[in-house]
Amino acid sequence: MIQEKTHIGALHQQHVDWKEELLFTRDELNFFEKRLEEIAGKNTDADTSTKVEHFQNQFIIQREQIDDLLHHIEKHEEEIAHFAEDHPVAVDHHLFQNHNDMIEKMKAFHELYQQLKAEFLHFAASAL
Repeated sequence: MIQEKTHIGALHQQHVDWKEELLFTRDELNFFEKRLEEIAGKNTDADTSTKVEHFQNQFIIQREQIDDLLHHIEKHEEEIAHFAEDHPVAVDHHLFQNHNDMIEKMKAFHELYQQLKAEFLHFAASAL
């Protein structure tokens, strides 16, 4: 069950963890794109070309999702920082509304990305 309210430190740590995961995923996409270029160069048949295009499109979509999620995280961090500046004494004792919508977005992103990753790794292994 997701808590409705939490402390500033917990929110901030969750943001840090999410940003690290998203930046790692972006780096992983760079690696996958290089691998995809290798596959495309070695396999020019129509079926492989179609799959390469599919993964190129999916990687673009994932990058857009990462950028969107990072933007939302930064925006929430700014809101928390403004509160901390305006209420320096109360910030450690104040419970903030948990960002359940972001928790759900991150879960959905993670699940979809893991599916895409598994699909790509299977494709890459079969394209050898």
